[in-house]
Amino acid sequence: MADTGSTPPPAEGITLDAAALRVLAHPTRLALLNRLRRDGPATVRGLAAQFELDSGAASYHLRRLAAGGLIEEATELGDKRDRWWRAVHRASYHDPADRGGAEGRAYTQAVAVAAADSLRHAAAEAVPSMPEEWFAATAFSDYELRLTPDELASLKDELAAVVHRYQGREAAAGAASVTVQFQAFPRDVTGR
Repeated sequence: MADTGSTPPPAEGITLDAAALRVLAHPTRLALLNRLRRDGPATVRGLAAQFELDSGAASYHLRRLAAGGLIEEATELGDKRDRWWRAVHRASYHDPADRGGAEGRAYTQAVAVAAADSLRHAAAEAVPSMPEEWFAATAFSDYELRLTPDELASLKDELAAVVHRYQGREAAAGAASVTVQFQAFPRDVTGR
């Protein structure tokens, strides 16, 4: 999970500072971090192959993530041939109200691109082959609301609180990993 708004993060999350925002403003780094969080530790070579990068580029991006305190080398898994990396936190939190600026905007743009890629993957691969009971429980919805900035902030906080309640629960039998995306932004950027 990349970003959940301004509700206080659970213990396993990190609130992104300016340095981490700069690191994660690159879409490849955000994708690598999300992959390590979702699927666990991986080697440079494995990640390079998965993301169609050369090993040098993958290694560079992983070192930048490590310098930002977002991942660490999993030395107990490595050997002389393979370096393994793992995520340090399960979630990142960024609230533009607390930390905006150029770094916040670049990070938010990278998150939006990653969300669009995830939705494209769902449309192309997940939806067509999804079991019926899972398909019946999915949601792909857009809502058009007319809100003030304060009302949008309140909505964001309320929805994040609901997600956090589900994050803290023990997984029930039959549970699967579920992606929950939430985007809320003004459609008319001129403010009319």
